Amino acid sequence: MRLKRKYCSECGQKVVTRQIAGRTRQVCPACETIFYENPLPVAAALVMNDRREVLLVRRKRQPHRGKWCLPMGFAELGETVAEAARRELHEEAGIDGRMVRLLDADSYRSSHYGDLLIVTFELEKVGGREQAGDDAEDVAYFPIAAHPPLAFSANEKALQVCLTAHRESWAIQDSFASLQGAGTQGLVSDALVATIQERAEEIARRWLDDVRSSPTTPSYRCIAPQELLDRAATAISQFGRWFAGDEASPEVREFYRQLARERKGQGFRLDELLSSLMLLKKHVWTFARSQGTSANPLDVYRMLELDRRMAEFFDRAMYHAARGFDAESVA
Repeated sequence: MRLKRKYCSECGQKVVTRQIAGRTRQVCPACETIFYENPLPVAAALVMNDRREVLLVRRKRQPHRGKWCLPMGFAELGETVAEAARRELHEEAGIDGRMVRLLDADSYRSSHYGDLLIVTFELEKVGGREQAGDDAEDVAYFPIAAHPPLAFSANEKALQVCLTAHRESWAIQDSFASLQGAGTQGLVSDALVATIQERAEEIARRWLDDVRSSPTTPSYRCIAPQELLDRAATAISQFGRWFAGDEASPEVREFYRQLARERKGQGFRLDELLSSLMLLKKHVWTFARSQGTSANPLDVYRMLELDRRMAEFFDRAMYHAARGFDAESVA
């Protein structure tokens, strides 16, 4: 508990309490010196490993002995709060850190110390070895979303701020890793693909107007519009499964080879069929771009990822369409 002042540090007189500016303050009645009290500054360090686990220490002393918290302690004279965070990280957890960002500043009322101002920084480990020291009896990494109860609410708030700060970059990393590994779960472009499928008929109608008027697809004017519309809408509505890759390849193969056989039998040229697929790709992409895409990194990556998935899919579609026109393939 913070001790109250008894005597004036300026003249030695016994201090009294008065109401000043709406607060009870200690004042010297002789020299009128007002002794203002401020929150004690506390620096906390948040460090994560490459598995997105957060480094916590178990407290060895009161208050909250035995509970977990971020490496933290009081800032001292002659050092900045950021320097205090690095020092506490080294003293309590045994590692050295490089400053990444200021995460949060939060007021905290401690029954032990009084009013505190807890300033939390995110740091990156650059050296040392994790080992408990100073006021800590243990040190360990925990999943950031599944950590033990923390001694200070300010630590919990800082973790939530950290999650928010990393949400977009982690989503991009996870989606990219899944895409590189031919995964089909958790891609950031999945929601956009779902919207494309839901609006399949709207996109197909735009394509229909284009394909029946384009000079590169004159034969499409001879096909009943509803037939073209139904076929295009069906294709678009299947993108979610077809974008998946190998598992959908047999279905994609049969769909586009059968389409090619039908168009060949109707007297279409191969270049017309391929042009119609390029027009479909154009209208799907144009629709995707119209869905409120902003310039933030996650949205930019979402569009780049969708572009890659569409490119891979339409490459397969056009290959199988071309094979469908091959007389030997048909036989």
